[in-house]
Amino acid sequence: MNAAPRVLAVIEDLLAAAAPDERGALWHLAEQGRELDANLVRLPPGAEAGEHQEDVLDVLLVVLAGAGSAGAGGRDLPLGPGTVLWLPRTSRRALAAGPDGLTYLTVHRRRPGLAIKPPAEAYEGGEGPCMLDRVCPECGRLSQDPAPVFCSRCGERFPER
Repeated sequence: MNAAPRVLAVIEDLLAAAAPDERGALWHLAEQGRELDANLVRLPPGAEAGEHQEDVLDVLLVVLAGAGSAGAGGRDLPLGPGTVLWLPRTSRRALAAGPDGLTYLTVHRRRPGLAIKPPAEAYEGGEGPCMLDRVCPECGRLSQDPAPVFCSRCGERFPER
């Protein structure tokens, strides 16, 4: 059976329904069986998504509202409504919102889910390592970085350790 296209969200409605000070991921693609991930993200005025690197996926970022800049490869790239920015995998990047904030949509290939498996040999008790400090408090993404500072999905700063 062929899958049927359908409208999942209307960005204007999502933005209108969000609280004025709401930040981070306002919406994300969550359909079963998808091959893409997408996130609608809002940074408030003056906020930053600090420098980070995505090692596995290319990301397409489309600015929907506000303005700001992307620090990439030692350059500051201006961002405004309608700007389409390609963030190739392994590139380092940072985002900064201007005085009106920055709202953008990111789209990338779906990342396979992480699975924590017990070791093949017998386990003699004790607790497995806890990775809760690597889970973004805003969007719930598990960071690949053992000491994350900013979430590569929504830009939220991880709590100080």
